[in-house]
Amino acid sequence: MSQPASSDTVFAGSVPEVYDNLMVPLIFEPYAADLARRAVALAPSRVLETAAGTGVVTRALARLLPAGTELVATDLNPAMLERAARVGTERPVHWQQADAMRLPFGDASFDLVVCQFGVMFFPDKPAAFAEVRRVLRPGGTWLFNAWDRIEANDFANEVTATLAGLFPADPPRFMARTPHGYFERSRIAADLSAGGFGTPPVIETMEARSQAASARVPAIAYCQGTPLRNEIEARGGVTLAAATSACAEALAARFGDGPVDGRIQAHVVTQAR
Repeated sequence: MSQPASSDTVFAGSVPEVYDNLMVPLIFEPYAADLARRAVALAPSRVLETAAGTGVVTRALARLLPAGTELVATDLNPAMLERAARVGTERPVHWQQADAMRLPFGDASFDLVVCQFGVMFFPDKPAAFAEVRRVLRPGGTWLFNAWDRIEANDFANEVTATLAGLFPADPPRFMARTPHGYFERSRIAADLSAGGFGTPPVIETMEARSQAASARVPAIAYCQGTPLRNEIEARGGVTLAAATSACAEALAARFGDGPVDGRIQAHVVTQAR
């Protein structure tokens, strides 16, 4: 499997705002609520969130965890974290820019480490998992999710196929390569083992629905609210606006001219320390 391109981790310019306004309600909110419920059931006293993005899980955790539970939210990308902090949470959260590959925290610092759809971006997953294990206290939990294969995620698959038709010589493959590129359960388990975790993880596959008022919403969300935008703009020949419109037309042709509804699917992983 190919490694992420350097542009795959660039969430800059207007991307964080589009991501938060459109992509978060489109695909992330159901899984954020699920992770937060699982976190509460573990009754942690100190929680670290990595790859917090624009804060959808952070907000859910802050809302559901007891007031006495300390919550530290980190992300590699300052623009995403700034957006998260600006939107804010119901109670204080410690926001900190941090690389999940080199966590700036002491050994055995947290009862729970949570990550929503971030592990796919880690360049060396066993090394990142070893960092998580290092900062977890004995008996702690590593809780994360990762998207299933792109064919199980309707809107992402349709957008990727449409862009391949627009750019046949060099199809933009960000969605298939990175967000949906880490779906093999056996590989996830092997990487956790390589990261030092001694017990098998619990991996559950969770299907949900992605809904929007029109086909144009997911077209804008994917084409302009993710690093897919970087690939479209780098190729030339077709403008970002034209590519977005083509994706909207393709989504409408498959899912209808009015409100659209598509399948999304991901793995939820619980790993004991």
